[in-house]
Amino acid sequence: MVRFYREFLGPGDVGFDIGAHVGSRVRAWRKLGVRVIAVEPQPDCLRILRLFFGRDQGVTIVPQALGARPGQARLGISTATPTVSSMSSDWIESVTADHSFARVRWDRSIEVNVATLDDLIAVHGLPAFCKIDVEGFEVDVLAGLTRPLRALSFEYLPPAHDAALAALGLVEQLGAAAGGYLYNYSPIETMRLASDRWLDAADLVQLLERFRPLGRSGDVYARLARPDRATAGTA
Repeated sequence: MVRFYREFLGPGDVGFDIGAHVGSRVRAWRKLGVRVIAVEPQPDCLRILRLFFGRDQGVTIVPQALGARPGQARLGISTATPTVSSMSSDWIESVTADHSFARVRWDRSIEVNVATLDDLIAVHGLPAFCKIDVEGFEVDVLAGLTRPLRALSFEYLPPAHDAALAALGLVEQLGAAAGGYLYNYSPIETMRLASDRWLDAADLVQLLERFRPLGRSGDVYARLARPDRATAGTA
């Protein structure tokens, strides 16, 4: 994981981990000398993040969710499988039809505070890389961003293929004024890119269609073709 993210992050950079869960990316990024902003609304995950990183001055733990606008929202929690807790009822409905989610139950919900990516940037500076893994709420998170980032990733789940395409569309819009994005895909947690070259949006969609029948999740990676158009820094 450290080797993989070295392509996107380096010493002194700021990294946004949106949906930090229990901090696997946080730990890897800190080994790269990155200042990490870890955003996580789940109370149980927050306790673990604070246990692991609460004394690390290079990690800022933000106990809230991100969305299209500031406010509050309901987070549906799966007690047995907290990695699929989600604020998107449409996403929950779409994935429950898939056999791999047959035993998953969203058995409770909590109200969480919501900010936007623009809010986060105003406080912590523009990140060199932003990971978004929020179980179907990626479109809402991206809708709260009004400027292109140098590089980012968002989760791809085959049962929610249309939601991923909507997220891709927003990324394309953000990048249009900055020379555009190039894309790649990393299946499951392999920490390897599926294509030996970076792709335009149309080629990425074709690549995702090849992985879609396998039913395995992964992450779409995007980086500006002209990274000088987005300057990473601190507030």
